[in-house]
Amino acid sequence: MAAREPVIITDKDQMRTWSRSMRSQGKTIGLVPTMGYLHQGHISLIKEAHKRSQLVVLSIYVNPGQFSPSEDLSTYPSDFNGDIQKIMAVPGGVDVVFRPQNLYDYGNNCRYRDYEEEREARRQKVVSCVEERALGHETWVRVEKLEKGMCGKSRPVFFRGVATIVTKLFNIVEPDVAVFGKKDYQQWRIIRRMVSLSIYHLITLETV
Repeated sequence: MAAREPVIITDKDQMRTWSRSMRSQGKTIGLVPTMGYLHQGHISLIKEAHKRSQLVVLSIYVNPGQFSPSEDLSTYPSDFNGDIQKIMAVPGGVDVVFRPQNLYDYGNNCRYRDYEEEREARRQKVVSCVEERALGHETWVRVEKLEKGMCGKSRPVFFRGVATIVTKLFNIVEPDVAVFGKKDYQQWRIIRRMVSLSIYHLITLETV
């Protein structure tokens, strides 16, 4: 039997309110972070989250902070309606799909330098798509030793972007358990190091 359609939340304050309401009722929450375009590996993470928690939140956010300007962020595959259908085909589905539009946008509270001046100041630096767009974002989470070497050599902004967004998701959803795949070993090591210093419980699986 297909699962019920999940609640779709796009606002981070509404997401946090939902989580706190559920936790006040004694419910435990599992988080499955994704960038969408779900495959069988993601499905296995959803199933594992059901084993570890009473409620499941799946996030879909294509993170510009882990792409450099030379990488084509705009062509990253997306099929939101297809993702919902795949979720509903899983026994139990998920309770919430958290689909924020921009976790880096600080609205009108930031004063930006002139855009051309901003680009000139960054010309000699490695930047992500967030900085390239001059969104005013300045705060990053880094696991400095583990992000060096291996994939970090060819993608110098990738792990900084991953660590920052995972931290943001943890702070918004406030899960009891977070479930990640182990396919990207360096990313898994970085997230595991982050979680070792937090209150969250990390579950990892070998995924396809």
